[in-house]
Amino acid sequence: VLAHRISLITMHSGLLTYRADLPEAERREAITAIDTNARAALTDLREVLGVLRDEEAGGSLRPQHTLLDLPELLDDARSAGARVVLDDGGLDLAAVPETLGRTVYRVVQEGLTNARKHAPGAAVTVTLSGRAGEQLAVTVVGHRSSAPTSGLGLLGLTERVELAGGRLTHGWQGDGTHRLAVSLPWPA
Repeated sequence: VLAHRISLITMHSGLLTYRADLPEAERREAITAIDTNARAALTDLREVLGVLRDEEAGGSLRPQHTLLDLPELLDDARSAGARVVLDDGGLDLAAVPETLGRTVYRVVQEGLTNARKHAPGAAVTVTLSGRAGEQLAVTVVGHRSSAPTSGLGLLGLTERVELAGGRLTHGWQGDGTHRLAVSLPWPA
């Protein structure tokens, strides 16, 4: 979550650095996004440090994001300039168990972060499908870029998905898009 917020700050500050011709309204939007995300990142960091310092872990933690928070995540990406389309196939987000929803949220968040880093402004499609007792599938498809990748975000995400009993695949498709696909067991 912290890395996501910092990537938003970096993107908006880069915009201000390289686009001196921005209209005043867009410049103010970028400054507001930097301020909002910097403050939220500091709050998140304080909470993490507080947990690390609290040996008894008796303090209350802010709940992690779940699938119910997905619309806010997509709105944040859109406000940062991404063209995001969600196809939820009529899936009832509230019906998805909280632990499963947290993993799906992180998959989408990582996919959007990668799209923003490697193909800013390109169209991104997020697709959700599945049902209880079977699998919940999520795919994030974005366009190719020439930016270098570290792969560390996908490595950590793969570990998270595997711990949840799921499978993650990713790679470049013949049409020049990058496809991140995850399948997770959805208990009945």
